Amino acid sequence: MKYKYLFLGLLFLGIIFACLPVGRATFVSAQVCPVCVVAIGAGLGFSRWFGIDDVVSSVWIGAFMIAIISWTLDYMKKKKWSFTDDGIVITLAYVLLTYIPLYYAGIVGHPLNQIWGLDKIIVGSVMGFIVLYLGHWFNLYLKKQNNGKVFFPYQRVVVPVIFLLVTSFILYKVI
Repeated sequence: MKYKYLFLGLLFLGIIFACLPVGRATFVSAQVCPVCVVAIGAGLGFSRWFGIDDVVSSVWIGAFMIAIISWTLDYMKKKKWSFTDDGIVITLAYVLLTYIPLYYAGIVGHPLNQIWGLDKIIVGSVMGFIVLYLGHWFNLYLKKQNNGKVFFPYQRVVVPVIFLLVTSFILYKVI
């Protein structure tokens, strides 16, 4: 029973981080380039293929969710579709569409799939939310330091992916 509340609390924390403001817009409404989504998806695929621990793999799940949420909100904005709290509703929908099947498959909430007394996939996903957010913020900071220009080509992709890779490596070594 206590894990049910912990699960809901971590979901709430992930949604809050997904909707935090970065610059003038919220992160989930910021554009995420297709190359970044492909890089995140590839990172997730490779980590699962190599049998890397769930907490490391789920860092990429969290980042992938944020990227897909961003794409959906950008698409809705282009089509001029909007409704009250659309960012929160879309974020919640994707989070639930990700975790509910994993829960019923016995992957999320499994008593042997825990780290620090918490579910590995939830912990890793929330870390992925936070790390992608920080990587995006750091990219914007770098651009601001360079008068709105990037320091190198594909900086917008490289910076968040490096943040995710470093986090994955640290978790891999710790776990």
